[in-house]
Amino acid sequence: MQEEKVQGIGFFEKYLTVWVILCMVVGVLIGKYLPSIPAYLGRFERANVSIPIAILIWIMIYPMMMKVDFQSVRNVGRNPKGLYVTWVTNWLIKPFTMFGIAAFFFYVVFKSFIPADLAKDYLAGAVLLGAAPCTAMVFVWSHLTKGNPAYTVVQVATNDLIILFAFTPIVAFLLGVSGVAVPWSTLILSVFLFVVIPLTAGIFTRVFVIKKRGQAYFDNSFIPKFNNITIVGLLLTLIIIFSFQGDVILNNPLHILFIAVPLTIQTFFIFFTAYLAAKKLRLPHNVAAPAGMIGASNFFELAVAVAIALFGPTSPVALATIVGVLVEVPVMLILVRIANKTPHWFPQEQS
Repeated sequence: MQEEKVQGIGFFEKYLTVWVILCMVVGVLIGKYLPSIPAYLGRFERANVSIPIAILIWIMIYPMMMKVDFQSVRNVGRNPKGLYVTWVTNWLIKPFTMFGIAAFFFYVVFKSFIPADLAKDYLAGAVLLGAAPCTAMVFVWSHLTKGNPAYTVVQVATNDLIILFAFTPIVAFLLGVSGVAVPWSTLILSVFLFVVIPLTAGIFTRVFVIKKRGQAYFDNSFIPKFNNITIVGLLLTLIIIFSFQGDVILNNPLHILFIAVPLTIQTFFIFFTAYLAAKKLRLPHNVAAPAGMIGASNFFELAVAVAIALFGPTSPVALATIVGVLVEVPVMLILVRIANKTPHWFPQEQS
């Protein structure tokens, strides 16, 4: 019975890269042949935030936040080494290696193809991705690698707590280093809008539903109702963004590939950093696998949201974060396969 309920990665998630490509095409075509649509949507804006996109981003993030059980934070001490690995990887390594790898490719390797100003914007988008560790799809990656579900929940919960305090100063510091002036008030407002508000709503919804109907109903009936809403919200957001980005993409089609290269290298690097650190610490595979997945995967919804709020939906910064969505699923599925072929690297006992 349990096996029937656990479906792993769903249809929409499995082919997310295909849907993203289709949304790119549809959005670009709308921007090219129906420019009145993005022009009309662009009128609904407050404080550099597109109202239609903000609504869709809330639709994306809210269902994910309902999955976070903050009561599990009380049990952090049961497996501290695994948590230390991902905390260090996510917050002391990942943002800075993302900056370094992306800067190397945009300013050195692809220097002849990407103008300096555009490279600076692409680097800003990469930084936003690097500073936002995954809080949603990691549940899928953990399941596919037979990860310890309790550990994964704790890691997601603590990441959401840390992101409230660490995301803003890390992004502001790295974007400052890259030559991009970032108003702290706007960045803090973005985190409040796209993390604090949906997180608070998710917690209250979770508590209310569980109190009324019980944990089993919440896990098996209530949450599954929202499975496709996040993806639909994401895809609609992409169509709008790419309708704004039509000219940039049509004029620079190779730039999608240029952005994807450092993002892909960074993903593999961070996975093996956490995965091999867990191996060195002799952690069990069901802790090591999600430790690597959490660090490698990105909270791309937040990165997209902040990019739009800070730089606007037509900016190359937003485009760079969207490419993160494009490469995420196929690369993470490769890492899932690697993890599933290497459990013999780790002790057999479960923790």
